[in-house]
Amino acid sequence: GAEELALLEKLLGLPKGNKYGVQGERKVPILQTNNGPGLTGLMTIAAHLVKQAKKDQLLGSTAEEKAVVQQWLEYRVTRVDGGSSKEDTRLILKDLNIYLEDKVYLAGNIFTLADILMYYGLHHVMVDLTVQEKEKYLNVSRWFNHIQHYPGVRQHLSNVIFIKNRLYTNTH
Repeated sequence: GAEELALLEKLLGLPKGNKYGVQGERKVPILQTNNGPGLTGLMTIAAHLVKQAKKDQLLGSTAEEKAVVQQWLEYRVTRVDGGSSKEDTRLILKDLNIYLEDKVYLAGNIFTLADILMYYGLHHVMVDLTVQEKEKYLNVSRWFNHIQHYPGVRQHLSNVIFIKNRLYTNTH
């Protein structure tokens, strides 16, 4: 959580200096603000950083896009961060794979905060997938590969390799 927020801060071009902490067993991120109470929760803090950077388009432009971004941010916190078993992970990848079938980004045709945080949340999962699993979740692989090459997103995270020649053709 806190590490992701630091990555997001850098991606948004915000000056460093925010103090992040974690709270409780589930390690909920907290942002200590100079004025007043701190902010709690990955989504709340991430949305705050986006507004601070004046990049509101990352939260969606239309009411529908905003709702879809919000939906995926909630999915990220409740399902991706909540899921720990292999079975949970498989279901998440399956859900995403079906959803991304006809989409470039999670909110359709625009790159949003949902893509960034879902990418950070799934990075450790994608790193461990076999070539066969990456092929099985073709749409997730395509989306993930696209996001990891989006300027400024990956930063110091390892580049996940996808074997293009087999991954993107229908001839097996």
